[in-house]
Amino acid sequence: MTQDASSPAAVALPRGAWEWAAAEPERPALRFRDETISFGRLVGRANQLARELRERGVTRESVVAALLLNGPEYFELSLAAGQIGAYLLPINWHLTPDEIVYILEDSGASVLFASPLPGATLVDHWDRLPETRVATGEGLEGWTAYADFAAEQSTAPIDDRTYGSIMGYTSGTTGRPKGVRREHTEVAPEEGIKLFAALLPTFGIGTSEGTHLLCSPMYHAAPFGFATGTLHYGQCVLIHERFDAAAVLDAFSNGGVTNSHMVPTHFHRMLALPEDVRAAADLSGLVAIVHAGASCPPAIKQAMLDWFGPIVWEYLGATEGTVSFVSPQVWAAKPGSVGKPPEAVNVTIRREDGTVAGPNEEGTIYFRTGAPFVYHNDPEKTEANRWGDLITVGDLGMLDEDGYLYLLDRRSDLIVSGGVNIYPAEVEAGLLTHPAVRDVGVIGMTDDEWGRRVAAVIALNPGWEPSEETVESLRAYAEEQLPKYKRPREYKFLDEFPRTDAGKVQRRKLRDIFDPERPATTMTPVG
Repeated sequence: MTQDASSPAAVALPRGAWEWAAAEPERPALRFRDETISFGRLVGRANQLARELRERGVTRESVVAALLLNGPEYFELSLAAGQIGAYLLPINWHLTPDEIVYILEDSGASVLFASPLPGATLVDHWDRLPETRVATGEGLEGWTAYADFAAEQSTAPIDDRTYGSIMGYTSGTTGRPKGVRREHTEVAPEEGIKLFAALLPTFGIGTSEGTHLLCSPMYHAAPFGFATGTLHYGQCVLIHERFDAAAVLDAFSNGGVTNSHMVPTHFHRMLALPEDVRAAADLSGLVAIVHAGASCPPAIKQAMLDWFGPIVWEYLGATEGTVSFVSPQVWAAKPGSVGKPPEAVNVTIRREDGTVAGPNEEGTIYFRTGAPFVYHNDPEKTEANRWGDLITVGDLGMLDEDGYLYLLDRRSDLIVSGGVNIYPAEVEAGLLTHPAVRDVGVIGMTDDEWGRRVAAVIALNPGWEPSEETVESLRAYAEEQLPKYKRPREYKFLDEFPRTDAGKVQRRKLRDIFDPERPATTMTPVG
């Protein structure tokens, strides 16, 4: 039986950014554009923010919202809220104004920090926004400029410090997003972050030396967690404002980066770089690349391992909790697995009739989370995702005879065609390596005979057109890669492809566009 790697029996715990600032104030904490920000400067600004927030009525349990692009302000605000017992609420700035306002009102946020571009989209909703509004950059009319906010406050450490955490909102793939709210414990921030950063030693990056590359939006829980976790360990965080495959590879090769958190879509884009660019990159300084967010097609994962070496780790998790992780060595022996869950997580596969599934039998994944939570303002949803002391986020999977977990798909995306279960992620993995395919999403469309039929929505690479010749090439490829019942019965084409920043295909949007029984969206199909 294959044994998975586990974290060492004794690992160094994170000291916390506040202690690094006191002990080594000139130690590099952040690199952004052409600027390096020290721990002393970073924490000094966080202390100013903490004082000002308290004076404006922010107390333990208050919610401070961040509608921010990647930048130092996210870290400053996180450290400020994280030492006065407040909840920091990161908001996806890709959302519509109505969706943003819904989250602000549902969460009860008392303060809003925003970058100018997403903040400006709320102009018609200002009467529904928190009274305290702070804008970064060039600022917004009627908002307090971030540079002025708390500028007169002392940078010295504050008194009466208590740990504050993150209140993330779920992606809302099956309805309105809901806040995941955990009860605060009255401990010092340095104590609270230990659980927050507990997973990092598993991947060999729970050390004080190194540079972490942040290349995904910080409003997503995983990039936020890994970036701030490594910061608390004492590493420097290199901040990229957005993902760019060439820039990321250059940071790995020339920027001193030792680790990063990515998603499978990033892998696909990096593998699409010119061969000579890839071959010239020096990856010898990398210690670990950690990925999650969506199922990674085995062919893509193997290509990354062949290129980067055995440093590519994977885990399965959600805003609600972490389920499992898998080392590169174990993945090679168990391709497609997301690892053996720790005993404390107690992963159980539940059949539709509510009974426990056996080895290699598909069902809904339930697990135990180490930090209990509720869905804010939604006791019904809180109760619905429980099964005893276990919870589910709707993922489908199975455990093999050795106890290794395999992620299949989300229940809401499952295609039942002629009574047979078809998992879109498996079909997508089979098509993604076709040279025409830049991105792919597989959906079930209404069918009078079969109930649902499999359809593949393709975003094409340059040089390919949405033509019958392209469709025939895709059909021939599917015949090589997929069993007959999983092959798409039709192909659709779309230029603007809907994925979340966690790399998940937004199949609901694809169904809205292409299934005639569903409402139209503003996205336009091509071909």
